[in-house]
Amino acid sequence: MNTEKIPVKVEEKLFQNRYRVDAGRPHISIINQDTCRVECTTQECTVCCPAGCYTTEGNGQVVLITDGCLECGTCRIICSTYRNVDWEYPRGGYGILFKFG
Repeated sequence: MNTEKIPVKVEEKLFQNRYRVDAGRPHISIINQDTCRVECTTQECTVCCPAGCYTTEGNGQVVLITDGCLECGTCRIICSTYRNVDWEYPRGGYGILFKFG
């Protein structure tokens, strides 16, 4: 019996999941863009979100694309200093659909 494990990248596992977009009704939003751009100097959400939903544009503005969100709540925890993330679970039937779990 071969017990050798083959390494699998996180991206390959995430690709297994499906995400049902609730068009026009994102379940996460940034409350005040100025807070992200001016007050928050580290913009940790752009690094800590495991799904990569947060990115920074050249002008320092944080952009949020909720498609593919894992609904883990990391962004809420990371932004607890500023409380600038409005987060709730998606409506029933929408959001992440885990294949294995």
